[in-house]
Amino acid sequence: MKRLFALFIYLIASTQASLAQPTAEVRLDDYIYSETIKTVLLYPAADNPEDPRRFLAPAILPLGANRPFILEFDDLTADYRGFRAKIIHCNADWSRSVLNDIEYTFEYNDYPITTFSQSFSTKVPYYHYRFEVPKVKLSGNYVLVVYSERERKPVLSRRFMFYESKVSIAAQARFSQGIQEQFSHQQIDFSIDYKSYRLISPQTDLKVVIRKNFRWDNAKTGFKPTNVRPFDQVLEYQFFNLENTFQGGNEYRYFDSRTLAARGFGIYEIERLGEFTRLILTPDEPRANGGYFGMDDFNGLYIVDQRESGNGSVEADYTPVVFTLRMPEIPDGTLYVNGAFNLWLLNDLNRMTYNQDLQAYNAVILLKQGVVNYNYAVVGKGSKPADETEVEGSYVNAENDYDILVYFRPPAGRSDQLVGYRTVEWNRRR
Repeated sequence: MKRLFALFIYLIASTQASLAQPTAEVRLDDYIYSETIKTVLLYPAADNPEDPRRFLAPAILPLGANRPFILEFDDLTADYRGFRAKIIHCNADWSRSVLNDIEYTFEYNDYPITTFSQSFSTKVPYYHYRFEVPKVKLSGNYVLVVYSERERKPVLSRRFMFYESKVSIAAQARFSQGIQEQFSHQQIDFSIDYKSYRLISPQTDLKVVIRKNFRWDNAKTGFKPTNVRPFDQVLEYQFFNLENTFQGGNEYRYFDSRTLAARGFGIYEIERLGEFTRLILTPDEPRANGGYFGMDDFNGLYIVDQRESGNGSVEADYTPVVFTLRMPEIPDGTLYVNGAFNLWLLNDLNRMTYNQDLQAYNAVILLKQGVVNYNYAVVGKGSKPADETEVEGSYVNAENDYDILVYFRPPAGRSDQLVGYRTVEWNRRR
């Protein structure tokens, strides 16, 4: 009787959860579906929940870590709305895995978001939401989807990962071996030691991904070992055709809006209007033809902070920020203000328009107070990928962070596991 009652409760809960699921198609990447949802941040929990540096940590943790992921986001409708979250397990290529929810979650996979606060003393009102991501059973790729209870539509999705250290990775960053690329590109050489983990076909069993600055839009994959040392159980990846070479890029531009009482770095003018405070940035110039100039940055990331209170979560205001890039118009090209503030998405929110009278590109973007990194990306016609070097240049001395992810699907396994992880720094100065 007890078993039948437990099964009955489980079926009711499962039915209710399925009825509450989003009806629209969910993207398995970092995406914001609603223009009223802003400042979506997912990071490992920090000791100080108000330390703005917490936003700089990538969304990856060891499986079984004693700290969870924290999701924060704002809703600019300024009205309370109920939100719920769901976790989706994915394969190495970010396709949805065939696993059932119960195979990778410890609870019903439908979580209410119950921690929220109203903004305080801001011109632009908003609700701030905070959610502690539940633990999972398996290593690998995951997508956290948040959807509204009322409309049953997704409002955001964010990727995160858990890894196991079943293989060890040795890696180094260096100048590119390419003759033409030696002053503009950086190369990542690495090897994988699998002594403590059995592989049946070492040449093909592992899937390796390398990211630059924790970005998925510039990730490279498809690596095959150039040398297999079966007695040492080591795979070497040292390429000669530039497969493991990345453009160095440039240091990111940034501005500091942590206080609106005075102009911070990069801010040319502050316009105090009734409904908001507008920030006009110092006009930018192209950097592709000049020499490399080193400066500290967050490698494209940003922090939310409000200097007067130290509580940026609910006391940082939203300000329209005016970006200006002085340069001739690029034929058949569209310019974007690019950065993690928009999840590295290139869309209408950060697209620039050309002003013939000023001979400059302009964009106005609504951003929360803090320190924001950005650069300029050019997209041509057709399927040409975004090019950040046409405006910013590419220099081998540029400081960058790389990470290496190693996936493996066990024999008869039904999903990819993340069995190795390693970060590599290049020219780190801070």
